[in-house]
Amino acid sequence: MSIKRLIVIVGPTGSGKTDLSIRLALHYRAPILSTDSRQVYRGMPIGTAQPTDEQLKTVEHHFIASHDIKDRLNCGEYEMQALACLEKLFAQHDDVVAVGGSGLYVRALCEGMDELPQADEALRRELERRLADEGIGALAAQLRELDPRYYEEVDRSNPARVVRALEVCLQTGRPYSAQRTGVRRERPFRIIKIGVDLPREVLYDRINRRVDAMVAEGLEAEARRLYPHRELNALQTVGYREFFDCFDGRVTRDEAVELIKRNTRRYAKRQLTWFRRDPGIRWFAPTDDEEMIRYIDFGNS
Repeated sequence: MSIKRLIVIVGPTGSGKTDLSIRLALHYRAPILSTDSRQVYRGMPIGTAQPTDEQLKTVEHHFIASHDIKDRLNCGEYEMQALACLEKLFAQHDDVVAVGGSGLYVRALCEGMDELPQADEALRRELERRLADEGIGALAAQLRELDPRYYEEVDRSNPARVVRALEVCLQTGRPYSAQRTGVRRERPFRIIKIGVDLPREVLYDRINRRVDAMVAEGLEAEARRLYPHRELNALQTVGYREFFDCFDGRVTRDEAVELIKRNTRRYAKRQLTWFRRDPGIRWFAPTDDEEMIRYIDFGNS
């Protein structure tokens, strides 16, 4: 009986994960499952750097443009849906390639999420009202008081993460971090984690050039089309927020583009910090395919 393998590719935005995933998927004749928390939504192909139509035709993909932007796909729901998808894929394939830079989605897929309380709708509405009126800084400041440990590690530019943690603190009277057990759930398949690494100056140059390419491809028009839905969780991300501020007259167009570059570089740094904490990840240069394949096949048993 063959051993099913999930080959997980992680790394910062702009590091070449998508191209690598397709090369490895072709090598192993495997489908691809996305672990990107934004590429899952329809109508945002440029700003989320979704695979191109040609790439999607080359390899079977899942969780790319599969959900409406009004869906709130949290980590627990992603875990359930992704595992159900994997069960079907492993019925036909020995290997599946998972790729993306969303650390919590990767954790949900590989280890499972803690069973935290269901959202209190009244409290959630109040926090979202405060987010709109006071801004994320005010909510992050309250989170720092209630849970300084989680405050230090959370992506404080991500409203969904801050609101959820604060919600749990207020709902239970206990720090969010104290309720995250970190107990790993067993999976019925082997997990092999590959990290994509680049020198910092090379990565930042790639990010800057990719933002310029996105703008040339029509990122501004895409953001303007999505502007009426700007309060949705799916759009609280780099590339859209900056153009929304431009449309509101807070920054110029040129300033918006520079802010996208800066904020994307910062996001990449946070991604690296997150993934570096996982000792199960083996790091490679993005084009070191032969070494990766050797590691996948022989070096991790």
